[in-house]
Amino acid sequence: MSEPTRTGAHNAIAVASERYLRHLAIERGLSANTVAAYRRDLDSYLGFLGERGLATPDAITADDVTAFAHSLRTDSGRPLAASSVARMLSTVRGFHTFCVDESLATIDVAHAVAIPKQSMRLPKAITIEQMSAVLSSFEGDDVISLRNTALLELLYATGARVSEVTALNVDDMIDGDIVRLLGKGNKQRIVPVGSFAQDAVEKYLVRARPTLSVKGPSTPALFMGARGARLSRQNVWLIIQSAAERVNLGIDISPHTFRHSFATHLLSGGADVRVVQELLGHSSVATTQIYTMVTADTLRDMYTTAHPRAR
Repeated sequence: MSEPTRTGAHNAIAVASERYLRHLAIERGLSANTVAAYRRDLDSYLGFLGERGLATPDAITADDVTAFAHSLRTDSGRPLAASSVARMLSTVRGFHTFCVDESLATIDVAHAVAIPKQSMRLPKAITIEQMSAVLSSFEGDDVISLRNTALLELLYATGARVSEVTALNVDDMIDGDIVRLLGKGNKQRIVPVGSFAQDAVEKYLVRARPTLSVKGPSTPALFMGARGARLSRQNVWLIIQSAAERVNLGIDISPHTFRHSFATHLLSGGADVRVVQELLGHSSVATTQIYTMVTADTLRDMYTTAHPRAR
């Protein structure tokens, strides 16, 4: 009798899991990649629950959730970092909250589960001088150099995510000095574009994009590859790596390095944190405030180096 119960249990909980994932994708508007990450976490949780022979979401107890959390911390076969454990337990908590909200369970058995505290990881940014060197790395008037320069300038000018930049269409450049970005959850935001990026994008649109556009099918994409198709995220990574190598930067940088540097340099220049929050498209100012820690560390280092009684 126990084996059929166990099979039915897994199916009932799996159905609830699928409903939760649809809720994340449709009602909360999370990206496909984010929903896929939730799915992986839930698959691990469902596998654990299946081994315990539970019948329905309502049959799961706080002890079951605690046991799962313990397994994540102690399973020698798959040691997980505290950040991974915290992410998976956050997924589990969200799932159980959803089950209660949808009357699939009567009690939220996961709300009290302890999520390990994570050390605050400061974003990596490069200096203004290093950024200037990277932005000047593709000197020349050839089509690819003009495109690459425009791409890098726009990344730094707007703090856009790589997915936001590759999704840009020509019409998203409004009057040349404003860009319309489509961020997480399909939320649009308007970001000003500085004069250096304006000039670089204008040169690219006039002197390079027409050449690229005839090499492939018609597309509204702003940035195009050598074959006339929309530039991919992988292409952007490779362009940035090439830029760093050209100027012998000596450190690895990524599209997110541009985003971090954008925020850090703005705050160092006196920008208000809530303005930077709006520019970055963060839903919470708490996410943006991590950058204030970076600038505080920079000030502390400069003070220690320069003040005669600082040491």
